[in-house]
Amino acid sequence: MSNSSLVKINFLGAAGTVTGSKHLLQTPEMNILVDCGLFQGLKPLRNLNWEHLSFPPEAINYVILTHAHLDHCGYLPKLVKSGFKGSIIMTPPTADLAKLILLDSAGLQEEEAEYARRKGYSKHENPQPLYTQEDVHHALGLFQYQEDNEWVVLSDNIRFRFKRVGHILGACFVEMDCYGRRIVFSGDIGRQASVLFPPPLRPEYADFLLMESTYGNRLHSKVPALDQLAEIINECYQRKGNLLIPSFAVGRAQELMVLIEQLKRTDKIPDIPVYLDTPMGEEATEILRKFPDWHKIPRTECDSFFVNIRMVKKLDETFNIIEHNKQPKIVIAASGMLTGGRVLHYLKEYIGNEHNTILLVGYQAEGTRGRALHAGSHELKMHGQYFNVVAQIRELDTLSAHADQGELLNWISGLKQKPERIFIVHGESDAAYAFSNKIRDVFGFNSIIPSLKQEVILFDSNKPLPSPGLS
Repeated sequence: MSNSSLVKINFLGAAGTVTGSKHLLQTPEMNILVDCGLFQGLKPLRNLNWEHLSFPPEAINYVILTHAHLDHCGYLPKLVKSGFKGSIIMTPPTADLAKLILLDSAGLQEEEAEYARRKGYSKHENPQPLYTQEDVHHALGLFQYQEDNEWVVLSDNIRFRFKRVGHILGACFVEMDCYGRRIVFSGDIGRQASVLFPPPLRPEYADFLLMESTYGNRLHSKVPALDQLAEIINECYQRKGNLLIPSFAVGRAQELMVLIEQLKRTDKIPDIPVYLDTPMGEEATEILRKFPDWHKIPRTECDSFFVNIRMVKKLDETFNIIEHNKQPKIVIAASGMLTGGRVLHYLKEYIGNEHNTILLVGYQAEGTRGRALHAGSHELKMHGQYFNVVAQIRELDTLSAHADQGELLNWISGLKQKPERIFIVHGESDAAYAFSNKIRDVFGFNSIIPSLKQEVILFDSNKPLPSPGLS
């Protein structure tokens, strides 16, 4: 409990960058962390994961998760390991996916640390993971599930609720009423016309709004995803090449599988074998089936969309496909930004052949191999070696799970009053500044781009000014 009557926000992540989401709300009664993500991408950002949090973890009372992507939940085991003992609150689908993603993250870290030890390419004599699967299980013990659109009362002065926002299964924005003011945390906002999810709900009131800006300076292509994907698949197949699609195992992989099955059913592509190679891909698909009211695929059709996908479970199967299966195929593998995971084993084999295609289907953050391919790099470094980029590099931004600039503006347009301040977060500098300027030009709202670890006073709780939206 604070001795101060001030309500403050501390930007511990996703400020000036598109990763590591952590927004700490400090109130006289309690401290609430909205999202608890890993920093990914550039090495200086990744190094932040190893630093002590600038706010004592043991002084945080609650963590609220908007959704289960690693850049929003991936720091949880480290937070718990460092002393956090409060509750971690999320929707039921987010809980299932976060468990899956965190265990996978820890497993990959342990696997890569061991691989680096054996191969000797790490600068550290005895490389260690940031956290282990045992650490994840300790964090899971603090999980609490909460249905969306139901108010959760944290005290006489503070309550919050989840509102669906598309993006991935279970994803929500957070509306929080705090001492007579409403604070809204957007999380990541989904698309208006998603293959899997209904359009995002929109907030009606916000005195203070923390707003993502991943694509704040871009508009997605209007060409239907099915048409673009069919063209890319057919071109690669005609060259007798392999199509490798780096993908998030949660959300994006399921969307791809649905689209590919639709193309096969309408004879727009040949009956080419499709492999999903990610340790958690099959489980993520099962979770999608478990929550039919959270997505648009009819329950009667859900199973049939995935029946023809070959799920790769063990690493031995990965190497067997690479070494012995030379026929044209589609491989969907994590990670989506080529930062690690099994996709790198395929990439090392396929990137040097001009007949193959590497298809980028989502946002590629600064410092990732995916961004390097997006920028036209002629070589990539993997596992201590350099590989020439000879394969075809294609992109399909229509499948992005993030709203583009127009969709972000549409999301804000539902507000029935002018917010006191909008904080532009979760965006690289160009996107954040472009979106901040656009908000001022279109709506006349006061938009601010905070810096990492910046602390901002929102208001004095002893001088409440009730929002019209709180009645």
